[in-house]
Amino acid sequence: METTNCRFEEILDGKKQFIVPVFQRDYRWTSEQCHQMWNDILRVGHGDGGHFIGSIVYVRGGPDNVAFQQWLVIDGQQRLASLTLLMTALRDHIAETQWSGTEDSPAVDRIDAYFLKNMLETGDRRYKLVLRRADDATLRALVDGSRPTERDEGASDLIIEAYEHFRGCLRDPDCDLDVVYRGINRLNIVTITLQHGTDDPQLIFESLNSTGIDLSQSDLVRNYLLMGLDEAEQTRLYNDYWREIEVCFKASGDSFEYFLRDYVAHRMKSTQQPRSNRIYEEFKSFRQQKCEEPLETLLSKMVPIARFYASFCRLASVSELPEELSDAMGNIRKLATTQGPLVMHLYNLYKNGNLSQEDFVHSVTLIESYILRRNVVGLSNRSYWEIFARIARDMGSDLESLRVVLALLQDNSRFPDDDEFKQALEKCNLYGLWTCKHILDRIENAEQRERSPVGNYSIEHIMPQDILDISEWQEMLGDDWETIHRTWLHRLGNLTLTAYNSTYSNRPFHEKKDIRGGFRDSAVRLNRSVRDQDKWTETQMRERGKQLVRCALDIWPYHDADQKMLRETKLQKLQASADGQTSDSLEMNDDVRRILGAIQRSVRELGDVTEIVERESVCCYGPEIFAELLPMSYYVRVMLPLDLSEIERPEGIEVGDDSSLKFVPRRVHMNCRLLVDIYEESQVTAAMPIIRQAFDRQVL
Repeated sequence: METTNCRFEEILDGKKQFIVPVFQRDYRWTSEQCHQMWNDILRVGHGDGGHFIGSIVYVRGGPDNVAFQQWLVIDGQQRLASLTLLMTALRDHIAETQWSGTEDSPAVDRIDAYFLKNMLETGDRRYKLVLRRADDATLRALVDGSRPTERDEGASDLIIEAYEHFRGCLRDPDCDLDVVYRGINRLNIVTITLQHGTDDPQLIFESLNSTGIDLSQSDLVRNYLLMGLDEAEQTRLYNDYWREIEVCFKASGDSFEYFLRDYVAHRMKSTQQPRSNRIYEEFKSFRQQKCEEPLETLLSKMVPIARFYASFCRLASVSELPEELSDAMGNIRKLATTQGPLVMHLYNLYKNGNLSQEDFVHSVTLIESYILRRNVVGLSNRSYWEIFARIARDMGSDLESLRVVLALLQDNSRFPDDDEFKQALEKCNLYGLWTCKHILDRIENAEQRERSPVGNYSIEHIMPQDILDISEWQEMLGDDWETIHRTWLHRLGNLTLTAYNSTYSNRPFHEKKDIRGGFRDSAVRLNRSVRDQDKWTETQMRERGKQLVRCALDIWPYHDADQKMLRETKLQKLQASADGQTSDSLEMNDDVRRILGAIQRSVRELGDVTEIVERESVCCYGPEIFAELLPMSYYVRVMLPLDLSEIERPEGIEVGDDSSLKFVPRRVHMNCRLLVDIYEESQVTAAMPIIRQAFDRQVL
């Protein structure tokens, strides 16, 4: 690595060309940054010394033994491009105004020869600076004397904006062109020249851009992947793969960063969501530690996933999914934006033939059902990204495995069952939930090929929100109208959709039915049962609520996991958590170990039994827990999920339950309440009928 401190004109002097590689971002400076540079140039032009404006890092882009030198710009393209645009604007201003000064003053030919063009070269070599794609086409047009505008198709808006900004500054009557030219020639820049095969451009680039200012996470990832390649390979891989990925997320805010975050999680099966400013570091770690495939293979796999993800995000101009799948994706997209790793996993299974389109749609519907049911029953929607990433990690390659993983979610992460969902949906303040409109929209268009334009509809309370001064409503509801109004106002049975919300207002029920656009004339399917009613009371609201709940149970189904597969998966997880431990690893004296061994041999004869060491006990599953064997100081305590009232007490054995104990040391399963204490091997035979009873019951 060679470092040199030089003036700006010295950098461009001679037969050389600076090329901004395809992996670099586009020109990003706005008028604000350009004006700051302009002020710096005027200040140094009026003074005596120089002004340091930063560094430029480059590496040779061609053979060493040629007269014409080409350099790939690793860092500093924004400064180089802005100064080139300033020199172009200065040249054009001089030509337009026919300004002339001394022999040391700027002139059209001098600027062209020193700063803009290699006058003796032709074709691409003619230009001192080569930018990326639209930036380069616009810069070339300006250097060649054309005047592209922002209206021109494919023109770079920021390149034109910077050029016009400098033209405006030069037109200032107080602007002294000699001062401007002198200031430009006094700009000091540190050039850092890298050697192929010796210096790592990526490490140097990171050290110069450690704060991440002005660089997005996707910029950093692109540079990391392509920077170390020669120019031809950079260009090929960029044009064949990365450019297509960029197009998917063009003008889409943070979606590109979210895609990279979710893609890494999908590939690494990670379940911890990285911070937004750590996405590049996560991607680099994935590439260095987990991904052994060639770069082109990696990029070729990323392209279809990117197209799918963009389609999932409903970005314009991207269409990757059949209509039914696209609709299903749209439904979950309205509820959350954190399912990326899971939907990527499902998409891969679908593309690889593991999931049919029908199963893919049903999988997405289960995700929607999971989110919506949880919202209705009042469960938290925090940590969804981690939950969905964990589901993606744990599920297998088919729909049934997804059902099982959803069934295994417990406590605050659980999938609410039909009873819990039904009761909550009938009685909750639905209007206060952010899913309220989504629920009504989906019920309205469920199983319909001719869909209502629900996007134009708003939520309507059939019984109005304010009936304090509406005697007709009070009389219809009866003496207890205040309680009924308070109880039923925001429940599902009283909510509908309409395009005539302001027309309905707080009118009496018969007016809301019969006015123009009222319930009687409404094309909204949700209003069919309303228009047939002569009155609207607690009875009608209750019946309509039950009817809509039945629809909701069909639209948002329970996981219905296969119980056998669920039990097997539970056992596999328990075995994995036991980490291969057996009863031999537990501490106990020889007498207790003989008693425990005799119990284990007898238990194994009952049938298909799995023994797992949990904490300091041997837990017996068949497949549900039916016995917990606790080695004590002088005996083995057998704990069973039975009640004293269910058994016949064996003779000569101590049998009781935990009701008389403050706690049972080292117990794992709280539902195992029956205690059988065995002090001698001879007592095992007498205890086995009770143990068999527990085994037989859990099998059933």
